[in-house]
Amino acid sequence: MVDRTHETAVVDGHRLHYVAAGAADAPTLLLLHGGIIDAAYVSWGAVIEPLGREYRVLAPDLLGYGRSAKPDVTYSLATHVDVVESFVDTVGLDSPAVAGISMGGGIAFGLALRSPDLVDRLVAIDSYGLGRELANGRLTALLSGTELPNRLAIAIMRRSRGFTKASLGNIVHDTDRLSADAVDAVWEETKRPGVGRAYRSFRAAEVTSDGYRTDFTDRLDDLDVPTCLLHGEHDEVFPHRWSERAAARIPDSEFRLLADCAHWAPRERPDVVVELISEFLPQ
Repeated sequence: MVDRTHETAVVDGHRLHYVAAGAADAPTLLLLHGGIIDAAYVSWGAVIEPLGREYRVLAPDLLGYGRSAKPDVTYSLATHVDVVESFVDTVGLDSPAVAGISMGGGIAFGLALRSPDLVDRLVAIDSYGLGRELANGRLTALLSGTELPNRLAIAIMRRSRGFTKASLGNIVHDTDRLSADAVDAVWEETKRPGVGRAYRSFRAAEVTSDGYRTDFTDRLDDLDVPTCLLHGEHDEVFPHRWSERAAARIPDSEFRLLADCAHWAPRERPDVVVELISEFLPQ
């Protein structure tokens, strides 16, 4: 059994909650979750303890998410990179490996490109920040300018676990293969005060009529961090060609296409994610 604790750090004046697991003297792995309705345990809940057998795992609720503070700020990708960089310094992490999913992957890339000495290795799963094209074109751009659909969806999810599970069909290949814990984690998160606000701010900041604002593609040739890119073959949020293209540009990288998986690999294929991360990271 791996000990798992809930900790708090004050970062740039804001309280950040994080989950810690594993031995203090083990190599450190920082896990960064995604957006919409997410938090450390929501996306990473099935892999924290298995990874904690080999690593010191720290999984923060990003600013605006989960049990962390939800200040009235603009939650752009740059904001999250700033806070995570400060978190690494505040908690005293010495060049941890960093793994991020979706928005968390974009944060990991932003951190590694800005401060490569802070990141030992990078694992990006279904990552944001590797392309500009919007999944649903103008519809995505239009929705980013209004809060009502997102607020309404969260209100319905809060009242119905069944609707919550059905809604996850947007990010998973087969909802019937999801564990009850995965569905419950999202459902419980919908009931948290302030849920969705940070994502709506992120979407407004990052989505433009010309596509996603942040695209690191042209900077990847200079990325001096060993990188592993994992991507679900059925991902309809960000296409897997983004990660394939990125892997071709990053000097020291590898790409793995995940079968029977869409956008939520740590919950859809947690065993595979643990195995591939463990193979890539030093022990």
